[in-house]
Amino acid sequence: MPKSHLKVDICTRNLTKGEGCDFSAHSLVQGVCCVLMLLCCVPLQPAQPVPVGLSHNMVDKWEIPKSSVVLKERIGKGQFGEVYRAVWNGTTLVAVKTLRASEYLCNVSDFLMEAHTMKRLHHPHLIQLYAVCTQSAPFYLITELMSKGSLLNFLQSAEGRSLNICSLVLIAVQVASGMAYLESQQFVHRDLAARNCLVGAGNVVKIGDFGLARMIHVQYVAHAGARFPIKWTAPEAANYSRFTTASDVWSFGILLTEIVTYGRVPYPGMHNAEVLRQVEAGYRMPSPPGCPAELYDLMLECWSADETARPSFLQSLSSKRLQTQAT
Repeated sequence: MPKSHLKVDICTRNLTKGEGCDFSAHSLVQGVCCVLMLLCCVPLQPAQPVPVGLSHNMVDKWEIPKSSVVLKERIGKGQFGEVYRAVWNGTTLVAVKTLRASEYLCNVSDFLMEAHTMKRLHHPHLIQLYAVCTQSAPFYLITELMSKGSLLNFLQSAEGRSLNICSLVLIAVQVASGMAYLESQQFVHRDLAARNCLVGAGNVVKIGDFGLARMIHVQYVAHAGARFPIKWTAPEAANYSRFTTASDVWSFGILLTEIVTYGRVPYPGMHNAEVLRQVEAGYRMPSPPGCPAELYDLMLECWSADETARPSFLQSLSSKRLQTQAT
């Protein structure tokens, strides 16, 4: 079959804690490898026209009239403003990220950069941008609506806490596939965490919040004074503001702990300054209760002090090391 026609479907049927998996840990890891490698090879066609400009005073093909969007209830808070459930053209449910008036002068360029980033990225496990409203304040980013909200809130809900390890690993697979695509496009996310992933029908998981994402060649150095979520941030990024795909991989390891602990805060009982000191001294979180050994091995690989020793996102779930650990 030609690559251009290749399609991969992930089974995301929920398995609760009371149900047994009908496949071994070894089979699970092998399946993860195959699904991830196929997903990362699928050439995706953009779902929207290619934009012709970034400046808010240049209309591109993504621009729609603000009157076509009706905001409903607020469902969250983004880096630059509120996020609303909304209706587009009277028929389509969407999510709308807004730029607060108080943030306009300081963050309009960053807000537009997020829109520009989303226009370029198209993958089944990344939140899809539908349209923008950037001709007058407040600016809107219109995206697909994920019905179950953030992955963090989902994991902490009764539905999320009923999932067994097989379903939790499938969540991790989906995130890894989206991140492998970002890696292939030379983008670094910089804020990968359960709070920035979203869950939809069938427990499909997609990565969102591209407010900090940047295109890189090797590494990206953040501007002076930038603030980072310390417990999710790699030491070289927290200490020297140096971001690479390897620092995203570190964050993925932290996200894995969030997934298998149903949304527990990383490094429980430790404050940020203590986390920085302890991690620099070699401390790594112990294996969470009930975590498969091969999954904890992956976490430790993601947390290697040597950036070059961390796996890529594709390697992280397709390595022979993982398959060996599962036997």
